[in-house]
Amino acid sequence: MTSSPRVVEVVAGHESSADLAAALDALRHGQAVEYVHLSSADLDRSRLRVTSDAGRDYAIALPRGEKLRDGTVLVLDGDRAVIVRAGARRVLRFGATSVPAALRLGFVAGHLHWRSTFDGEALEVLLEGPEQDYLNRVADLIATGDVRCVAVPPS
Repeated sequence: MTSSPRVVEVVAGHESSADLAAALDALRHGQAVEYVHLSSADLDRSRLRVTSDAGRDYAIALPRGEKLRDGTVLVLDGDRAVIVRAGARRVLRFGATSVPAALRLGFVAGHLHWRSTFDGEALEVLLEGPEQDYLNRVADLIATGDVRCVAVPPS
């Protein structure tokens, strides 16, 4: 039995809003934030069906004139948040030159709750914000040459 999608008729706000910051931060720490990746053409639509990166379906039915944009919070409740990301998933790929550097990199990624996976000997991090914010967190490791970073083209 397939469940019907959750209908979103009103957005909760934007992730940059100070009013939403505490709630979003708590949900991020609890790994309860989902993302919906939309093409730039889909941002202009007010009615569409989407699937989040967690595999949940949503039916967006916004009032005429309301536009989606990168960072729009579609759902915000005690269990989860669903945030719009414009364009394809963005990923940074980090490689460590030594075991101690890999441990430091892994510590940073875990401490900051970065969504990441291992691909061979590299750590791939799903960007949920500006790329520079991630690079700033490991700038000392990159500057010493202990870690190298390669931006992965959007898929």
